[in-house]
Amino acid sequence: MGAFLDKPKTEKHNAHGEGNGLRYGLSSMQGWRVEMEDAHTATVGLPQGLDNWSFFAVYDGHAGSRVANYASKHLLGHIITHSMGPPGPEGVTPAPAPAVETVKMGIRTGFLKIDEHMRNFSDLRNGMDRSGSTAVAVLLSPEHLYFINCGDSRAVLYRNAHVCFSTLDHKPCNPREKERIQNAGGSVMIQRVNGSLAVSRALGDYDYKCVDGKGATEQLVSPEPEVFEIERALEDEFVVLACDGIWDVMTNEELCEFVKSRLEVSHDLEKVCNQVLDTCLHKGSRDNMSVVLVCLPNCPKVSEEAVKKDRELDKFLESRVEEIIEKAGEEGIPDLVTVMRNLSSESIPNLPPGGGLASKHSVMEAVYKRLNPHREVDGNGVDLEDPW
Repeated sequence: MGAFLDKPKTEKHNAHGEGNGLRYGLSSMQGWRVEMEDAHTATVGLPQGLDNWSFFAVYDGHAGSRVANYASKHLLGHIITHSMGPPGPEGVTPAPAPAVETVKMGIRTGFLKIDEHMRNFSDLRNGMDRSGSTAVAVLLSPEHLYFINCGDSRAVLYRNAHVCFSTLDHKPCNPREKERIQNAGGSVMIQRVNGSLAVSRALGDYDYKCVDGKGATEQLVSPEPEVFEIERALEDEFVVLACDGIWDVMTNEELCEFVKSRLEVSHDLEKVCNQVLDTCLHKGSRDNMSVVLVCLPNCPKVSEEAVKKDRELDKFLESRVEEIIEKAGEEGIPDLVTVMRNLSSESIPNLPPGGGLASKHSVMEAVYKRLNPHREVDGNGVDLEDPW
């Protein structure tokens, strides 16, 4: 379940890059959790002659970060080995790109092999470390997108101005997952495996993978990923990978519409990803948060009109915060939460779709701090002198 801090840690880890006709940005934040258990992978240009392939992934750890961190460094290597075979001698012409079914089988085998490999680590084998991790990824070849999912992190493809594809969350209540769990002698209670674990597929979690007579993919928790192959199209705009700290508070459509609106006002993909995390924090997410945004050639471009509207919205919100504080007068200065509540009851035009007022929290907070420099406000917009 995880313990929580008194106030969220909002410092972010960022990265960005480009190549192979794409750009990417990523951001991760600890948030309200006591530990940061997320990890990620972002690789443009792969070994084994796959220079024009790329790989991105998000890993959402639980009960510790060991499995997530190890997978972020080594899962790709296992996938490539089982898709392409071991590296050949230097100077030898690389083998042709593997067939689609070979790649899909290599991905599945790579997951099973890394899970088997990690099981031999002494701390995981002896139960000193009971960590596990989801994994969601996209492997891009020149012709295909391979979406890979194990757990309840999620990937979406935005194509031709709508959500074209989404991976399926592996939850214990899903009929297929529940059947496997029960066949392995387990149960699903309060939507969790044996009343405890909230995901039905994951790397690690070896306490749930010790049923005699059952194979690796027949255990209470399975390390087997689902792999979906989609042909690339000119209309592809972007792919978003995120952990459930994001999806807990935003739907597929909301997140994609918000990302689209932010891409129309900024080229900076790190900034866009940071805005996603901040917006989810102010929408109420209490989990670690990680997001990877992969922009394809047809991704939304910055629009002068969109930039103008966004600036006008910021100025309007700044003026409204000033007005609310000025009108308070003798009644006393309201805390920022009260200001936000007042504004949420108003009909404000041109708020970012999917993000709403929460996505403009930093604008309003900046005005509030300028007008009330001696009042302390934490990273979630709660006035610490007068918490609600």
